[in-house]
Amino acid sequence: MRDKIKNVPNSHTPLIRSYLDFLKNERNASPRTVDNYRRALNAAAEFLGEKSWRAAQADDFRAFLFKLMKGDCSRATIRLEFAALRSFYRFLCEREGLAANPLPAVSLPKPEKSLPVFLTTLQVDSLLRAPHKSKLEKQAPAWMPWRDAAILELFYSSGLRLAELTALNVRDIDPYNETVRVLGKGAKERVVPVGEPALEAIQHYRQRAGVQTGPLFINKLRKRLSPTSIWSLVKKYLREAEIPIPASPHKLRHSFATHMLDAGADLRSVQTLLGHASLSTTQIYTHVTTERLKRAYDKAHPRA
Repeated sequence: MRDKIKNVPNSHTPLIRSYLDFLKNERNASPRTVDNYRRALNAAAEFLGEKSWRAAQADDFRAFLFKLMKGDCSRATIRLEFAALRSFYRFLCEREGLAANPLPAVSLPKPEKSLPVFLTTLQVDSLLRAPHKSKLEKQAPAWMPWRDAAILELFYSSGLRLAELTALNVRDIDPYNETVRVLGKGAKERVVPVGEPALEAIQHYRQRAGVQTGPLFINKLRKRLSPTSIWSLVKKYLREAEIPIPASPHKLRHSFATHMLDAGADLRSVQTLLGHASLSTTQIYTHVTTERLKRAYDKAHPRA
C-alpha cells in the first residue's frame, strides 16, 4: 500500500516535515524509523485529501483503518501506520497547539502472535564462516570478507539492532573490557558484552582495512556502511550458507536472545542486553524456548 502513494495535498506537508525534523533532531530516530513514519503519514494524508490534520476526526481514521484492513496490509503494518499517526498527533498537541487528539478513540486490531524466527547454533556457525568461503567480487577490496565476518560475528555476539550496528564508531568498541557502547532506541545508551571471536574478527578487519578512527564499518569508498548494504550482505551469506529462512539481520538478534535463554540466562539480563524498554517484549523469546521443549518432549517421551 505504501508504494502506491501518489497524491499528498500540499497543505499536509509542512506539519509532516516539522514532525520528521523533530524525530531526527530531538528524538534521534533512526533513518529507517523516519522513513517508515514519513510513508505512513503520507498515506494517511492522501486518504484525508483536502481535510486538514486539525479537522480530521476519529471517524476519519476509523475509515482509514477499514481501508487498510480491506487491502493487503498485515496487522503489523496497520499498527505501524497508527503508531506513526499517534506519535504525530501527540506532537501536534504538544508543539502545534492542537486542542484534541482523535487517535485514542480508534481501536486497532490485536497484534498477530508470531514467534521470532531464529537460526540453530549449527546454522549460525555456517553463516559466520560464509564470508571467508565466498568469492570476492570484482573491484572489491581484499579486506571486505574480513569486514563482513566482523559484522556477522558482532550481530550474533551482542544482539545489536541493524541501526545500532550501522552507527558504531571505532571508539565504541572497548577490547580491554570486551564491551561495545551502543546508542539504542530513544537515544538510550547501553554497554553490551562482546565475545572474544567477535573482538578478534573486528581486530583482523581493522588491521587489514586500516580503520583507525571514525565509522567502524566502511564501504569500499571508505564511507560509513549503510543499513541497506548490511541487509544485502546478510541476505547474500544466508543464501550462500543455504539457510532456508527469510533474510534479515534481525534474525541474528533473535538467535542471540533465544540461544542465551536456552543456555540458562535470566530474562532480565537478556532484556538489558537487547535494550528492551519492557520485559514483555523480551518474554516472546521464552515462548520460543518453551515451544522447543514441547517438541522435544513430544518426540522423545514414550507417553507424550
